[in-house]
Amino acid sequence: MSATAASGTRDYLIVTAAYWGFTLTDGALRMLVLLHFFRLGYSPFTLAFLFLLYEAAGIAANLLGGWLAARFGIARMLAVGLSAQVAGFLLLSAVSPDWGAALSVTWVVVAQGISGVAKDLTKTASKSAIKLTAGDGSGRLFRWVAFFTGSKNAMKGLGFFLGGVLLEALGFRGALWLMAAALLLVLAGVVLALPPLMGQAKASRTARELFAKNRGVNLLAGARVFLFGARDVWFVVGLPVFLYARGWSFAAVGGFLALWTIGYGVIQAAAPGLVRRSADGLSAEVPAARAWALALAAVPASLAAMMLGGVPRPDLFVPLGLCVFGVLFAVNSSLHSYLILAYAGSEKAAEDVGFYYAANAAGRFAGTLLSGLLYAAGGLVACLAGAALMLGACWALTLALPPRRA
Repeated sequence: MSATAASGTRDYLIVTAAYWGFTLTDGALRMLVLLHFFRLGYSPFTLAFLFLLYEAAGIAANLLGGWLAARFGIARMLAVGLSAQVAGFLLLSAVSPDWGAALSVTWVVVAQGISGVAKDLTKTASKSAIKLTAGDGSGRLFRWVAFFTGSKNAMKGLGFFLGGVLLEALGFRGALWLMAAALLLVLAGVVLALPPLMGQAKASRTARELFAKNRGVNLLAGARVFLFGARDVWFVVGLPVFLYARGWSFAAVGGFLALWTIGYGVIQAAAPGLVRRSADGLSAEVPAARAWALALAAVPASLAAMMLGGVPRPDLFVPLGLCVFGVLFAVNSSLHSYLILAYAGSEKAAEDVGFYYAANAAGRFAGTLLSGLLYAAGGLVACLAGAALMLGACWALTLALPPRRA
């Protein structure tokens, strides 16, 4: 292995480990907020509202983060993201049970907004680092993206479980303080181990230049909006509340979401072995993205139809169906995460990745909002129908993806 390749592998492993630490605490944060405030009597729509600024902030954070990473370096943006998450934890820990509902909700929404900025600054910097460290080999790029994305989601699943455990063991405030301390250690490792100017490039000078993406990036960003909106429309509020209303305990709900996310991450990491590869990195992968998107759209549509038909024991049948959804969604997500780096330009990869994940955040925002609204309007059936419609739009956009780089 050459010195350059060895250095790239080292930097990739450091970035991956740092993002593991971030994702573990971020998953725990979501479960802490969801369970703590549900226990305090907040409605499903209010719970969804608590996460809205978290998701909305990511839209701007990804666009700005990609530009900043190109201008000031990926390592510096990774450090800024970790620092912002620590600040969000400390701000959230200041919530007092003596406050009124309006003040508590406002405070939590603002703290979640800071965490949303932190998440997407960290994600954009980390994914951009993969493009930089993997080099030009499409085979290695797909493997590294798949492992990074899959292992990250496995950590998120562990974080869901960790959040429930910490809430029981340390309480809401104690759990947040412990996670802030752990992230400070991760931050110190990033500052000491990564070159500060890693990934620095000539950033766009105007908004027009920043948004002037190639056709592949634009179409894939549109597909990403609907892909992740389709997941969160049932995942954020609909399924947890549905299972709890059917008699599942908090531990069982959190455990299922954790196992689902871990399994989803394992499948993502294995995706390169499930997709036929091509020498140019696109001619086989683009048709695969279309086929997997169509298969995924059929799952929520079938589940909604079966629930309307009165399928017995939906509290058992629906989770099994959503495990099938998780397998297909994992491959779709991994393919999309690879394709954005394949379409991205080399000089401004951070900006292209930031633009793409801004679309990802827009999809999460829409899915989070619709999860509360649709569940209130028609229960889990409405959430699943919404997911099916979004995935139909995702599939339609993949039909127009170019089979070669611009």
